[in-house]
Formats: sequence, structure tokens, C-alpha cells
Amino acid sequence: MEYSRFLDFLEADFARLRAVVPGGLSAVVPSCPGWTVGDLTRHVGQVYLHKTLAMREGGENPGGEPEWPPKELADEEPLALLDRAYAGLRQEFDTRRPEDPAGSWYAPDRTVGFWIRRMAQETVIHRIDAELGTGQPVAPVPDDLAVDGIDELLKVFVAYSVAEWGDYFTDILGGSPGWTYAVRTDGGAWRVRTGPGLFTVEDGAGDGAADVTVSGPPAAVLRWLWNRESADEQSRVTVEGAPEAIEEFRRCLVTATQ
Repeated sequence: MEYSRFLDFLEADFARLRAVVPGGLSAVVPSCPGWTVGDLTRHVGQVYLHKTLAMREGGENPGGEPEWPPKELADEEPLALLDRAYAGLRQEFDTRRPEDPAGSWYAPDRTVGFWIRRMAQETVIHRIDAELGTGQPVAPVPDDLAVDGIDELLKVFVAYSVAEWGDYFTDILGGSPGWTYAVRTDGGAWRVRTGPGLFTVEDGAGDGAADVTVSGPPAAVLRWLWNRESADEQSRVTVEGAPEAIEEFRRCLVTATQ
């Protein structure tokens, strides 16, 4: 996808997020246990600030902070923080090229372009959180953004995390008998294999049988994978397979995205 399109998505989803949060800052976010909409708003602002520093300063610890976020951010009003942080993020994107270097936890792509994509995907998921928390209708997710989000989640988050930080997945995958998963949607398909210390992703669902099949429209599959479905809506995703294999897959997703 062109980076300009990611930026358009980022702008649209931020506008939607910013429109729904003011009236419900004290509301509970069902997809983020323990958070209110105010907590969600503050989190998004802190993420924007952190990635802005990652582009300005590089390295794994931008700002020189031993821990993120800095304590002083807790005193800033959530909406003010969100607005300030988004303005700085967009200014950084507007003054840099996608191929310019930037600090990142993802070794295969330490560029500004990585953060353009990541922030577009971060924002669409969290504006869904805001909509769920405030009881607003969930706005559509364009198919190409949803397909890219599925790809990013499976490859950049889960497969990379298992390969780089396998200890976090020992309780999940250490005794895995080995499963195959086919994730299918309009515009994309992926084949996932698990096993002891293993989580691999290939493009295409393949011709062989899978232990678990997850299928549905792109936005619905994206929301299912991120556990952002609404309890009040009937799922548009079909999940078929052994319950224990589905549970293993779900636990990998949750651990990789915490």
C-alpha cells in the first residue's frame, strides 16, 4: 500500500476517534479491560509522542526515559495530550521520507515508513475501542486497510515476537502438538503453523487441510483477531476447528499484542 494512503487512513481514523471520545471519557472500554475512554485517549497520545521521539532521536529508548511514559504526562488532560501528540506526529511524518531511518523494536524495518503503517493500524484499532466504549456505531474499516492489518498482526506482531522473544510464549507453545491455521478473507489469505517455540506465517491459505479455519470479510476478521468484536453484534467471522487449537492461536495473539 502507498504510504500516502496510510496517512489518509490515519487522518480519517484520528478524526473519528477525536469526535467520539469527548462525551464519554469516564465510560468503560469493553475491549480494553480496566480502561476508561479517558485512559484510552491518554494511551493513544502517549503512543504518538513515543513514536515521534523514535523518529527524531532513533534508538530503542527515545527521550532517554528509563520507562515510558514519563510521569509528568499523567498530569496533562487526556484530550489536550492527544491533540498535542497527534500534531507532533503528523509534523514528523510531513517532514520526513518513508525511507528515512527511525528507531523501532522491529529490526527488519527501522524506517519512518514502518511507523506510518503502524500508526495507521494503531489508530484504527483504538478508534474502534473508543466507539465500543462510548456506544457509538463502529465505522467501516476499508478492505485494504483491514487486509494489511491482518498481515501486520500475524507477521510483525506474532511471528516476529515468537521468533525474538520466545520465552513469553513458552507456556503457550512449549507443549504445542503443532497446528495449522488458514485465515481467509477477500483480498488476502494466510497459512499459520505452530509447534514448540514455533509460529510461522505464509501468504496464501494453501491447498492442504488446516486444523483451524478463520474466514470472513476483511474488517470482521481484523476485529476478531484483535478481539474487538462487539458483544451486541453477531459475529461475521466463521471459525472452524479444534477448540484447543483455537485457544492456542488466541493466546498467541493476546500475548504478542499486550
